[in-house]
Amino acid sequence: MEEEARKLLEEGIRKKLISPGKGQLSTFPNGTKVVFHYRTSLCDGTVLDDSRTMGGRSKPMELIMGKKFKLAVWESVVITMRQGEVAEFTCDTKHTALYPLVSQSLRNISVGKDPLEGQRHCCGIAQIHSHHSSGHKDLDHLQANPQPLVFAIELLEVLPPGSFQLDMWAMTDKEKLDAVPQIHEEGNALFKEGKVKEASEKYYNAIACLKNLQMKEHPGDDAWVQLDQMITPLLLNYCQCQLLQGQYYEVIEHCSSLVFKYEDNVKAYYKRGKAHAAVWNEKEARADFAKVLELDPSLEASVNKELKALEERLRTKKQEEKGRYKGLFDFNTRPAAATTG
Repeated sequence: MEEEARKLLEEGIRKKLISPGKGQLSTFPNGTKVVFHYRTSLCDGTVLDDSRTMGGRSKPMELIMGKKFKLAVWESVVITMRQGEVAEFTCDTKHTALYPLVSQSLRNISVGKDPLEGQRHCCGIAQIHSHHSSGHKDLDHLQANPQPLVFAIELLEVLPPGSFQLDMWAMTDKEKLDAVPQIHEEGNALFKEGKVKEASEKYYNAIACLKNLQMKEHPGDDAWVQLDQMITPLLLNYCQCQLLQGQYYEVIEHCSSLVFKYEDNVKAYYKRGKAHAAVWNEKEARADFAKVLELDPSLEASVNKELKALEERLRTKKQEEKGRYKGLFDFNTRPAAATTG
């Protein structure tokens, strides 16, 4: 234990044991999966992130050893821990420079966003020196003022290589590309079973894989276009799930991005029309359904059904509003006589 602490100290890392773990120290060969909770703080005690509360849920961090995670210091510290151990590590600035980027990705993941959302298409070091905002004031301040950080870590599990299925973020580019068709099929199977939420998560994961690969290509190049064509049907399936879950504005946003790139995508217009209708955007809904008929006249029956439903909802809404305001402006009604006590 003293030897481990000495080695860490030489690297600018000070370890404080809070609670000892159990069993023998693992050798942590490459491919080992470590699962841990973490809390990141400034040296004055200000908490930046806590995996137990991030995104409103308690989800531990999962790290695959040897996968060159951006925050290399986490690998350096967990290999000194036993399962169940809780410890604090105060790490010099040289180890924490990339934390704002890592934190931004983890915060995105915790709320269901693309982990790369908001990051520029450049390497981590270039992003550190850019003036691009992360969208989080605390991270922007940390990026502009690099400083030591304190990581409080509880090591929950140590899983040997081959004993678990790789998460998307831990896959190589080839593994991600190879996994997408299988994830797509799993999403389709779940959708057919009526498990819409679970299906949407599968589609989202597949899209995230392809988006991650697409970030490495130049927009408009053959490889970028090919990946985009793989993303499109997944995104349409995802939008169908979101329609069924009432996430209409998200559907409008995604379908608008599709028709901006692919003006003849009839499914995107159709789903966007349904979403517009659901949020009372009558003009926009009618325009989208008209475009659907222009692109595919065979869908006339389906479009007419949607328009009829829209008109019925509008008529019902108008009657409800009429009843709500009835008598409000009836000037023939005599006001109540004022009384004095």
